[in-house]
Amino acid sequence: MSLPPTERFSSRAESYRQHRPRYPSAIVDLLARECGLSLSTLIADIAAGTGLLAEIFLEHGNSVIAVEPNAPMRAACASLTARYPQLCCMDGTAERTGLPAHSVDMVTVGQAMHWFDLARTRAEFVRILRSEGPDRPGGPDYPSGWCVVVYNHRHMDGDDSHVGYERILREFGTDYQMVQGKHLHEEKLADFFAPAQMRQTILPNVQRLRLEGLRGRILSSSYMPQPGHPRYAAMLREIETLFVRCQQDGYVRMKYDCAVSYGRLGG
Repeated sequence: MSLPPTERFSSRAESYRQHRPRYPSAIVDLLARECGLSLSTLIADIAAGTGLLAEIFLEHGNSVIAVEPNAPMRAACASLTARYPQLCCMDGTAERTGLPAHSVDMVTVGQAMHWFDLARTRAEFVRILRSEGPDRPGGPDYPSGWCVVVYNHRHMDGDDSHVGYERILREFGTDYQMVQGKHLHEEKLADFFAPAQMRQTILPNVQRLRLEGLRGRILSSSYMPQPGHPRYAAMLREIETLFVRCQQDGYVRMKYDCAVSYGRLGG
């Protein structure tokens, strides 16, 4: 697939908004405890997509600037302003957000860090995070804000539903292996924060999906066939077979480990 990362989800915004897993609200409690998150914390959510991560902070009462380069995804995120007037959506990338220097207290990234140029992204995050004052320990150019990277890591085994879903991705995905290879392991994330220390907490997360939801979940992935693709119908038949085989009370359960990595970006 030749589409650049900023365009891969243009035709999938609605599937993404409806059928991707949400993020545990426990993230807010964790960051309040570990990073001093409060109602006055101004958050820049980078590669915000349809606003799935931003929404947990908006529900908490925070003001959020959602930076998203893809127009359909950004439009879906902007629809949240009807409920959350403290949300601002803007066009920008992780490497070039368009935000003023030292303007935000916390930078968050959900399910997107693997698409970024990490060196340029780190420099941009340091630039937009608020700095220490001239008489404070880090000096005037040391970020005092926090960077938070969140991933919902889908279980790939454990029972028939998870094994079967993974098999369908591998069989029908157009460039699934390439995308999987880009995902950041804990060591590479730690390198992004270095020389500052990265901390990580794993939170349980789960989706309960009816057949329509399971279809939408697989269609939200940028590497899966869409209508018009010669293997699209066969893929949907496999999804329906998996659902019938694995459903309980009309649902399948998809489990995730929600990894929350956080720290400052000094040095």
